[in-house]
Amino acid sequence: MSLITYVKESYNELTNHVTWPTWEETQKLTVTVAVFSIIFALIVAGIDYVFSTAIENYFNWVKPQ
Repeated sequence: MSLITYVKESYNELTNHVTWPTWEETQKLTVTVAVFSIIFALIVAGIDYVFSTAIENYFNWVKPQ
């Protein structure tokens, strides 16, 4: 299959066979993704803080004086 045929068939698929969401649906889903991304980032940051503090405290505890 040539590149030109591939591009033509891909364009046909996108214009005639794909069901695109409405503008309202797109906005709603974008907000949902943004909110969950922020929540996930905060969870990862919290876990990182806990582990880095634990490791720092461990090395301060075992450090020879």
